Amino acid sequence: MKIGVIGAGSWGTAIAQMLGSNGQNVNIWARRPEVVSSINCDHVNPRYFSDVELSHNIVATVGYRDCLYNADAVAVVTPSKLLRGVARALAPIASDTLPIVICSKGVEAESGLLPVQIFEQEMGNPDRFAVLSGPNHAEEVIQGMPAATVIASKSPEVAAFLQQAFASDHFRTYTCSDVVGVEICAACKNVIALAVGMSFGLGYGDNTASLLMTRGLAEMSRLVNALGGEAITCMGLAGTGDLIATCTSQHSRNRRFGEMVARGGTLEEFTNETHMVVEGAYACQTLLPLAKKAGVEMPITEAVRQVIWEGADPRVEGLSLSDRPLKQEFYGLG
Repeated sequence: MKIGVIGAGSWGTAIAQMLGSNGQNVNIWARRPEVVSSINCDHVNPRYFSDVELSHNIVATVGYRDCLYNADAVAVVTPSKLLRGVARALAPIASDTLPIVICSKGVEAESGLLPVQIFEQEMGNPDRFAVLSGPNHAEEVIQGMPAATVIASKSPEVAAFLQQAFASDHFRTYTCSDVVGVEICAACKNVIALAVGMSFGLGYGDNTASLLMTRGLAEMSRLVNALGGEAITCMGLAGTGDLIATCTSQHSRNRRFGEMVARGGTLEEFTNETHMVVEGAYACQTLLPLAKKAGVEMPITEAVRQVIWEGADPRVEGLSLSDRPLKQEFYGLG
Protein backbone atom coordinates (compact mmCIF):
# COMPACT_ATOMS: atom_id res chain seq x y z
CA MET A 1 0.00 0.00 0.00
CA LYS A 2 1.14 3.56 -0.67
CA ILE A 3 0.20 6.39 1.68
CA GLY A 4 0.74 10.09 1.06
CA VAL A 5 1.58 12.25 4.08
CA ILE A 6 1.19 16.01 3.68
CA GLY A 7 3.31 17.78 6.27
CA ALA A 8 6.81 17.01 7.51
CA GLY A 9 6.59 18.54 10.97
CA SER A 10 6.99 16.45 14.10
CA TRP A 11 3.67 14.60 13.84
CA GLY A 12 3.85 14.18 10.06
CA THR A 13 7.37 12.76 10.34
CA ALA A 14 6.29 10.38 13.11
CA ILE A 15 3.31 9.16 11.09
CA ALA A 16 5.46 8.63 8.02
CA GLN A 17 8.03 6.69 10.06
CA MET A 18 5.35 4.57 11.68
CA LEU A 19 3.82 3.69 8.30
CA GLY A 20 7.18 3.13 6.63
CA SER A 21 8.45 0.90 9.43
CA ASN A 22 5.26 -1.14 9.09
CA GLY A 23 6.02 -1.90 5.44
CA GLN A 24 3.93 0.82 3.78
CA ASN A 25 5.38 2.94 0.98
CA VAL A 26 5.17 6.59 1.98
CA ASN A 27 5.35 9.80 -0.03
CA ILE A 28 5.80 12.73 2.36
CA TRP A 29 5.30 16.33 1.27
CA ALA A 30 7.57 18.95 2.83
CA ARG A 31 7.51 22.69 2.26
CA ARG A 32 11.27 23.19 2.44
CA PRO A 33 13.46 21.79 -0.39
CA GLU A 34 16.35 21.20 2.02
CA VAL A 35 14.11 18.94 4.12
CA VAL A 36 13.12 16.97 1.02
CA SER A 37 16.75 16.58 0.01
CA SER A 38 17.83 15.45 3.47
CA ILE A 39 15.05 12.86 3.77
CA ASN A 40 15.76 11.43 0.32
CA CYS A 41 19.55 11.44 0.54
CA ASP A 42 20.28 10.91 4.23
CA HIS A 43 16.96 9.52 5.53
CA VAL A 44 16.82 12.24 8.16
CA ASN A 45 14.46 15.15 8.76
CA PRO A 46 16.92 17.92 9.72
CA ARG A 47 14.27 19.98 11.56
CA TYR A 48 12.44 17.30 13.54
CA PHE A 49 13.89 14.13 15.12
CA SER A 50 17.20 14.64 13.36
CA ASP A 51 18.68 11.80 15.47
CA VAL A 52 16.23 9.26 13.99
CA GLU A 53 17.08 7.40 10.78
CA LEU A 54 13.88 7.34 8.74
CA SER A 55 12.61 4.27 6.95
CA HIS A 56 13.89 3.78 3.42
CA ASN A 57 10.23 3.29 2.44
CA ILE A 58 9.78 7.07 2.80
CA VAL A 59 10.26 9.34 -0.22
CA ALA A 60 9.94 13.12 0.17
CA THR A 61 8.60 15.62 -2.37
CA VAL A 62 7.78 19.33 -2.63
CA GLY A 63 4.85 18.67 -4.98
CA TYR A 64 1.32 17.68 -3.97
CA ARG A 65 0.80 15.77 -7.21
CA ASP A 66 3.90 13.66 -6.57
CA CYS A 67 2.77 13.05 -2.99
CA LEU A 68 -0.58 11.71 -4.21
CA TYR A 69 0.85 9.67 -7.10
CA ASN A 70 -0.59 6.13 -6.92
CA ALA A 71 -1.58 6.75 -3.28
CA ASP A 72 -4.20 4.50 -1.70
CA ALA A 73 -4.85 7.09 1.01
CA VAL A 74 -3.55 10.47 2.16
CA ALA A 75 -2.90 11.79 5.67
CA VAL A 76 -3.00 15.58 6.08
CA VAL A 77 -0.74 16.69 8.93
CA THR A 78 -0.36 20.46 8.64
CA PRO A 79 -1.17 23.28 11.10
CA SER A 80 -4.92 23.85 11.21
CA LYS A 81 -4.65 27.40 9.84
CA LEU A 82 -3.20 26.00 6.59
CA LEU A 83 -5.89 23.38 5.98
CA ARG A 84 -8.07 25.31 3.57
CA GLY A 85 -5.13 26.07 1.31
CA VAL A 86 -4.17 22.39 1.31
CA ALA A 87 -7.74 21.32 0.51
CA ARG A 88 -7.92 23.75 -2.41
CA ALA A 89 -4.59 22.51 -3.75
CA LEU A 90 -5.67 18.87 -3.52
CA ALA A 91 -9.13 19.36 -5.02
CA PRO A 92 -8.09 19.30 -8.71
CA ILE A 93 -5.58 16.46 -8.37
CA ALA A 94 -7.17 14.00 -5.91
CA SER A 95 -9.68 11.44 -7.16
CA ASP A 96 -13.21 11.72 -5.78
CA THR A 97 -12.84 8.44 -3.93
CA LEU A 98 -9.33 8.82 -2.46
CA PRO A 99 -9.56 8.33 1.34
CA ILE A 100 -8.21 11.40 3.13
CA VAL A 101 -7.56 11.30 6.88
CA ILE A 102 -7.03 14.63 8.62
CA CYS A 103 -4.62 14.56 11.55
CA SER A 104 -4.71 18.32 12.27
CA LYS A 105 -6.58 19.78 15.24
CA GLY A 106 -8.40 23.09 15.53
CA VAL A 107 -11.19 25.32 14.25
CA GLU A 108 -10.96 27.72 11.30
CA ALA A 109 -11.05 31.26 12.64
CA GLU A 110 -13.00 32.92 9.84
CA SER A 111 -15.72 30.30 9.32
CA GLY A 112 -15.86 28.37 12.58
CA LEU A 113 -15.58 25.15 10.57
CA LEU A 114 -13.88 22.01 11.79
CA PRO A 115 -11.06 20.50 9.69
CA VAL A 116 -13.19 17.83 8.03
CA GLN A 117 -15.87 20.43 7.23
CA ILE A 118 -13.26 22.56 5.45
CA PHE A 119 -12.28 19.62 3.26
CA GLU A 120 -15.89 18.73 2.55
CA GLN A 121 -16.57 22.32 1.49
CA GLU A 122 -13.52 22.53 -0.78
CA MET A 123 -13.42 18.99 -2.20
CA GLY A 124 -16.90 17.47 -1.98
CA ASN A 125 -17.81 13.80 -1.46
CA PRO A 126 -17.79 13.86 2.38
CA ASP A 127 -17.84 10.07 2.73
CA ARG A 128 -14.16 9.78 1.78
CA PHE A 129 -12.93 11.87 4.74
CA ALA A 130 -11.85 10.77 8.18
CA VAL A 131 -10.10 12.27 11.19
CA LEU A 132 -7.41 10.69 13.36
CA SER A 133 -6.90 11.74 16.96
CA GLY A 134 -5.73 10.32 20.26
CA PRO A 135 -2.97 10.36 22.90
CA ASN A 136 -0.22 10.26 20.30
CA HIS A 137 2.90 12.21 21.21
CA ALA A 138 5.10 12.21 18.12
CA GLU A 139 8.21 11.78 20.27
CA GLU A 140 6.96 8.38 21.44
CA VAL A 141 5.24 7.20 18.26
CA ILE A 142 8.41 7.67 16.22
CA GLN A 143 10.26 5.42 18.69
CA GLY A 144 7.67 2.67 18.35
CA MET A 145 6.32 2.95 21.89
CA PRO A 146 2.83 1.43 22.32
CA ALA A 147 0.01 3.87 21.57
CA ALA A 148 -3.55 3.95 20.27
CA THR A 149 -5.74 6.30 18.29
CA VAL A 150 -9.29 6.67 17.01
CA ILE A 151 -10.24 7.12 13.36
CA ALA A 152 -13.66 8.70 12.84
CA SER A 153 -15.54 8.85 9.55
CA LYS A 154 -19.11 9.12 8.31
CA SER A 155 -18.32 6.10 6.15
CA PRO A 156 -17.80 2.80 8.01
CA GLU A 157 -15.94 1.48 4.97
CA VAL A 158 -13.45 4.36 4.91
CA ALA A 159 -12.94 4.12 8.67
CA ALA A 160 -12.29 0.38 8.43
CA PHE A 161 -9.89 0.81 5.50
CA LEU A 162 -7.84 3.44 7.31
CA GLN A 163 -7.93 1.42 10.52
CA GLN A 164 -6.13 -1.40 8.75
CA ALA A 165 -3.74 0.96 6.92
CA PHE A 166 -2.53 2.65 10.13
CA ALA A 167 -2.58 -0.31 12.51
CA SER A 168 0.67 -1.92 13.63
CA ASP A 169 2.00 -3.98 16.50
CA HIS A 170 2.69 -0.81 18.48
CA PHE A 171 -0.06 1.52 17.14
CA ARG A 172 -3.58 0.26 17.84
CA THR A 173 -6.43 1.84 15.88
CA TYR A 174 -10.09 2.10 16.81
CA THR A 175 -12.99 3.45 14.72
CA CYS A 176 -16.08 5.51 15.42
CA SER A 177 -18.64 7.55 13.50
CA ASP A 178 -18.66 10.69 15.68
CA VAL A 179 -16.51 12.97 13.54
CA VAL A 180 -17.75 16.17 15.23
CA GLY A 181 -17.10 14.81 18.70
CA VAL A 182 -13.57 13.67 17.87
CA GLU A 183 -12.67 17.01 16.28
CA ILE A 184 -14.08 19.11 19.12
CA CYS A 185 -12.18 16.98 21.64
CA ALA A 186 -9.00 17.42 19.60
CA ALA A 187 -9.29 21.21 19.70
CA CYS A 188 -10.47 21.56 23.30
CA LYS A 189 -7.83 19.39 24.95
CA ASN A 190 -5.04 21.68 23.71
CA VAL A 191 -6.66 24.66 25.45
CA ILE A 192 -7.06 22.76 28.71
CA ALA A 193 -3.41 21.69 28.51
CA LEU A 194 -2.45 25.37 28.30
CA ALA A 195 -4.45 26.03 31.47
CA VAL A 196 -2.78 23.10 33.23
CA GLY A 197 0.63 24.33 32.12
CA MET A 198 -0.14 27.79 33.49
CA SER A 199 -1.18 26.30 36.82
CA PHE A 200 2.14 24.45 37.15
CA GLY A 201 3.99 27.58 36.02
CA LEU A 202 2.33 29.46 38.87
CA GLY A 203 3.55 26.86 41.35
CA TYR A 204 0.25 25.05 41.88
CA GLY A 205 0.12 21.28 42.28
CA ASP A 206 -1.60 18.13 41.11
CA ASN A 207 -4.95 18.96 42.73
CA THR A 208 -5.21 22.11 40.64
CA ALA A 209 -4.18 20.28 37.48
CA SER A 210 -6.79 17.58 38.13
CA LEU A 211 -9.42 20.24 38.74
CA LEU A 212 -8.67 21.92 35.43
CA MET A 213 -8.59 18.63 33.54
CA THR A 214 -11.94 17.38 34.83
CA ARG A 215 -13.73 20.72 34.52
CA GLY A 216 -12.12 21.11 31.10
CA LEU A 217 -13.56 17.72 30.19
CA ALA A 218 -16.96 19.04 31.28
CA GLU A 219 -16.54 22.07 28.98
CA MET A 220 -15.55 19.75 26.15
CA SER A 221 -18.56 17.49 26.74
CA ARG A 222 -21.04 20.37 26.78
CA LEU A 223 -19.77 21.70 23.47
CA VAL A 224 -19.68 18.28 21.81
CA ASN A 225 -23.23 17.62 22.96
CA ALA A 226 -24.49 21.02 21.78
CA LEU A 227 -22.93 20.63 18.32
CA GLY A 228 -24.52 17.26 17.67
CA GLY A 229 -21.70 14.98 18.74
CA GLU A 230 -21.84 12.23 21.34
CA ALA A 231 -20.77 13.11 24.87
CA ILE A 232 -19.45 9.55 25.35
CA THR A 233 -16.76 10.36 22.75
CA CYS A 234 -15.18 12.62 25.36
CA MET A 235 -14.53 9.56 27.53
CA GLY A 236 -12.52 7.85 24.78
CA LEU A 237 -9.10 8.18 23.20
CA ALA A 238 -9.81 11.52 21.48
CA GLY A 239 -11.18 13.03 24.68
CA THR A 240 -9.95 11.75 28.02
CA GLY A 241 -7.03 9.85 26.50
CA ASP A 242 -5.60 12.80 24.62
CA LEU A 243 -6.44 15.18 27.46
CA ILE A 244 -4.38 13.14 29.93
CA ALA A 245 -1.41 12.88 27.58
CA THR A 246 -1.46 16.55 26.59
CA CYS A 247 -1.92 17.89 30.11
CA THR A 248 0.59 15.68 31.92
CA SER A 249 3.49 15.11 29.53
CA GLN A 250 6.56 17.26 29.08
CA HIS A 251 6.35 16.30 25.41
CA SER A 252 3.22 18.48 25.21
CA ARG A 253 3.97 21.79 23.51
CA ASN A 254 0.68 23.20 24.83
CA ARG A 255 1.47 22.39 28.44
CA ARG A 256 5.05 23.64 28.06
CA PHE A 257 3.86 26.87 26.50
CA GLY A 258 1.35 27.34 29.32
CA GLU A 259 4.16 27.06 31.87
CA MET A 260 6.23 29.53 29.86
CA VAL A 261 3.37 32.06 29.71
CA ALA A 262 2.84 31.87 33.46
CA ARG A 263 6.50 32.80 33.87
CA GLY A 264 6.31 35.75 31.48
CA GLY A 265 7.09 34.12 28.12
CA THR A 266 5.37 34.86 24.82
CA LEU A 267 3.95 32.86 21.93
CA GLU A 268 6.54 34.32 19.57
CA GLU A 269 9.40 33.24 21.83
CA PHE A 270 8.07 29.70 22.11
CA THR A 271 7.50 29.37 18.37
CA ASN A 272 10.98 30.64 17.54
CA GLU A 273 12.54 28.29 20.07
CA THR A 274 10.68 25.09 19.10
CA HIS A 275 9.63 25.62 15.43
CA MET A 276 6.24 24.28 16.52
CA VAL A 277 2.70 25.62 16.31
CA VAL A 278 0.85 25.85 19.63
CA GLU A 279 -2.62 24.87 18.41
CA GLY A 280 -4.24 25.58 21.77
CA ALA A 281 -3.27 29.25 21.55
CA TYR A 282 -5.43 29.59 18.45
CA ALA A 283 -8.15 27.18 19.53
CA CYS A 284 -8.95 29.27 22.61
CA GLN A 285 -9.98 32.03 20.20
CA THR A 286 -11.80 29.96 17.61
CA LEU A 287 -13.76 27.67 19.95
CA LEU A 288 -15.47 30.49 21.82
CA PRO A 289 -17.64 31.77 18.91
CA LEU A 290 -18.85 28.19 18.40
CA ALA A 291 -19.65 27.92 22.10
CA LYS A 292 -21.44 31.27 22.19
CA LYS A 293 -23.57 30.35 19.18
CA ALA A 294 -24.46 27.05 20.81
CA GLY A 295 -25.16 28.66 24.19
CA VAL A 296 -22.38 26.76 25.96
CA GLU A 297 -20.27 28.10 28.83
CA MET A 298 -16.50 27.58 28.49
CA PRO A 299 -14.97 29.56 31.37
CA ILE A 300 -11.55 27.86 31.30
CA THR A 301 -11.22 28.46 27.57
CA GLU A 302 -12.17 32.12 28.05
CA ALA A 303 -9.63 32.51 30.85
CA VAL A 304 -6.87 31.05 28.66
CA ARG A 305 -7.83 33.41 25.85
CA GLN A 306 -7.66 36.39 28.19
CA VAL A 307 -4.15 35.46 29.31
CA ILE A 308 -2.67 34.74 25.87
CA TRP A 309 -4.35 37.36 23.72
CA GLU A 310 -5.38 40.12 26.16
CA GLY A 311 -2.35 40.05 28.45
CA ALA A 312 -4.34 39.14 31.54
CA ASP A 313 -2.57 37.92 34.67
CA PRO A 314 -2.94 34.11 34.84
CA ARG A 315 -3.16 34.19 38.62
CA VAL A 316 -6.02 36.70 38.48
CA GLU A 317 -7.82 34.66 35.83
CA GLY A 318 -7.45 31.57 37.99
CA LEU A 319 -9.02 33.37 40.93
CA SER A 320 -11.90 34.51 38.73
CA LEU A 321 -12.64 30.86 37.92
CA SER A 322 -12.75 30.08 41.64
CA ASP A 323 -15.20 32.95 42.17
CA ARG A 324 -17.79 31.56 39.74
CA PRO A 325 -21.19 30.59 41.22
CA LEU A 326 -21.34 27.07 42.66
CA LYS A 327 -23.21 24.55 40.51
CA GLN A 328 -24.03 20.87 40.12
CA GLU A 329 -21.06 18.90 38.79
CA PHE A 330 -22.77 17.82 35.58
CA TYR A 331 -24.86 20.47 33.88
CA GLY A 332 -25.58 21.42 30.29
CA LEU A 333 -25.71 17.84 29.05
CA GLY A 334 -29.48 17.36 29.11
